[in-house]
Amino acid sequence: MKTVDGNRFCQVLEARGWKPVRTRGSHRISVPVHGGASLKRGLRKHLMKLADIHESEL
Repeated sequence: MKTVDGNRFCQVLEARGWKPVRTRGSHRISVPVHGGASLKRGLRKHLMKLADIHESEL
């Protein structure tokens, strides 16, 4: 899996219909605009699966 910084990942999430709801330090919490599970802190692979983001989009 290629390296991607947090800002780029958040840009991709927002383009896919997720919105940031709060930030605590370097931890950003986002939720899908259409409803569903919110993003949890954890591995990027898990986040990408939840948001249906493919590595080629990063």
